[in-house]
Amino acid sequence: MKAHILQHVPFENIGSIASWLEARQATVTYTRFFEHYVLPELKALDLIVVLGGPMSVNDESTLPWLRTEKEFVRDAVRRGIPMVGICLGAQLIASALGERVYRNACREIGWFPVMATSPVENSFRFPKKCRVFHWHGETFDLPTGAVLLARSEGTENQAFQIGGHVVGLQFHLETTPESVRALIDNCRSELVPGQYIQTEDNLLQTAAATYAKVNSIMSKLLSHITGS
Repeated sequence: MKAHILQHVPFENIGSIASWLEARQATVTYTRFFEHYVLPELKALDLIVVLGGPMSVNDESTLPWLRTEKEFVRDAVRRGIPMVGICLGAQLIASALGERVYRNACREIGWFPVMATSPVENSFRFPKKCRVFHWHGETFDLPTGAVLLARSEGTENQAFQIGGHVVGLQFHLETTPESVRALIDNCRSELVPGQYIQTEDNLLQTAAATYAKVNSIMSKLLSHITGS
């Protein structure tokens, strides 16, 4: 398996996805947009992971590489290459397919539940209700032809699937204690009082079993879209 990671900032990495890739002896390559970047040939890839980041997909005037990335993502979707977009990554998929990305009615930062929608044939099935990690302030309109997989009290479009191989997640299933700490260290200014914003202590006092549960869902999702 050849997997390629689109990374936007040094402090948001693949987390638990690393173990899933290692178990399959995958060859893993990166495009790091915060460095001198090169994008690979799509035909060589079996999986694309589009990571998160604090920027907006609408920042093309200051981050011109966003245009290039969206073209890459759009081409990958059209070719049916297995892909998962996480947080900003899900928003990039939506934007690449011509949908709006805009400020959500509320920020979601912390461990809050998402609820599965009614599944359709070949779609990934989330647990009826599961507590997952969020860190986002924007949302998106659902791409044409996409199936909504999950919603939350604060955000209607939390997860979607396009065809059999592309999934966008507004939340983080790959998260680990280290990745939560990295987000806090780099984005602490966003931890302001809000209905769906937990305190730093709340973010850090999460049981190991909670991480294990969301990481297991991520592994199942990756196996689902890759057919492995």
